[in-house]
Amino acid sequence: MVRSANKKPRPESPSRVETEDAVTIAANTASDKKATDLVVLDLRKVATFTEYFLICTGTSTRQVQAISDAIEDALRKNGKRPSHIEGYSSGEWILLDYGDFIAHVFGAPSRRFYDLERLWRDAPRVEINATGDVSNKKR
Repeated sequence: MVRSANKKPRPESPSRVETEDAVTIAANTASDKKATDLVVLDLRKVATFTEYFLICTGTSTRQVQAISDAIEDALRKNGKRPSHIEGYSSGEWILLDYGDFIAHVFGAPSRRFYDLERLWRDAPRVEINATGDVSNKKR
């Protein structure tokens, strides 16, 4: 096999971000899209399937989809792609599964009905502070 000398090199793909940085990017992006009731839960001590949940609410189906799109775009620019997306077409509850964290973007009625914060009440809440750092909040 002969390689061409004038073949253009592949553009460098963005480096993968660490889990906490990805959660911070997703939370800040959701906030920028006017998501409400933003909560991050640290599941590392209570679950084995993921490390964090990001939970937020949009006021309409279109806003829920816009928040989801923005999170996906922001993380893709940082080299992170979801392994699975559920619920996009209905826009009531969109789940973006990134493996090490899962973003849940709800419409208000669905968020009240499923109440993930109650189901995962043993998981500590995480604060995203003004500098963008993720830190465990005292309960």
